[in-house]
Amino acid sequence: MKGRIAVLGHLKDQTASALIEDGQLVDLLIDAPGEAPVPGSIYRAITERPVKGQGGIFLRLPGGEKAYLRQAKGLAPGEALLVMVTGFGEDGKATPVTPKVLFKSKYAIVTPDAPGLNISRSIRDDDLRDELMVIAHEEMEGSEAGLILRSACATASAVDIAEDIAAMRALADQIATDAEGAEPELLMEGPNAHHMAWREWDVDEVATDDAAFDNHQVLDLIETFTRAYAPLPGGGHLFIEPTRALIAVDVNTGKDMSLAAGLKANLAMAKDLPRQLRIRGLGGQITLDLAPMPKKDRKMFEQSLRAQLRKDAVDTVLAGWTPLGCYELQRKRERLPLKLLLPAGVL
Repeated sequence: MKGRIAVLGHLKDQTASALIEDGQLVDLLIDAPGEAPVPGSIYRAITERPVKGQGGIFLRLPGGEKAYLRQAKGLAPGEALLVMVTGFGEDGKATPVTPKVLFKSKYAIVTPDAPGLNISRSIRDDDLRDELMVIAHEEMEGSEAGLILRSACATASAVDIAEDIAAMRALADQIATDAEGAEPELLMEGPNAHHMAWREWDVDEVATDDAAFDNHQVLDLIETFTRAYAPLPGGGHLFIEPTRALIAVDVNTGKDMSLAAGLKANLAMAKDLPRQLRIRGLGGQITLDLAPMPKKDRKMFEQSLRAQLRKDAVDTVLAGWTPLGCYELQRKRERLPLKLLLPAGVL
């Protein structure tokens, strides 16, 4: 199986999408079970009590769900506020939200709170940028909202881009008119696994037939990510083990006994780590217990890790080295762990 293939299907009653590149599972999206707020959903929320000493405030969502907003300056209890869900809340904790809502599609992002017309920096052709800016001005004329044209515009038709901008602008205008109210309400549901795949993945082929998951051995590929052990190119391997406090990643050289074995294993881990964390749905505090390597090689490792994480859509902060020689990361909890998403008995 050569090329990038988006496989769209279902795991029992849950919508699921798998991105496969040259036979390797690159990304996996599975809709969360239940009715928990989905990232990207937009709500009219009602402010409740502030959290003293932390600067945040709790919000009330429909059905008695609680949300938490980190910055509550100028807010008083009982106010209606337009917010967007940014991630899944941990067990027993409120859903994280932001007042900076945006309307994101395949080609366009409308930003009501950030005026200005912008084009992805990955589009470098000056003539194309000029053409896109003309379309942006035409479609956003008279609007105070901002617009970002995404990198996918580089290969899209002018008609498709214009229609996408118009749809997102109309949606933003509609949500703005529904912002006022005395009760919390879901105004826009976040994208499901199939919508996210269409919006975020650039692929050569899309498989949607009933047997797509079987034809592409998706379940076999998923099963390898339910184990702690993961092999690395070159003979090394790693173990990824979530605990309640943090995610522990242990890197080993395997049978390689050469002087550069530690560095090679650590560089291989750095290349594969974003994929491992993305598919496993892991976030929060991450501690890397690296294979032994000289201190002079630490800079090379950091540069490699930073370059790989820069390509990943999930925000990850490189916190640095610990006194014991481990390396720490802080990754946004944008997804639920794979073990919580997989329906019982599906593997």
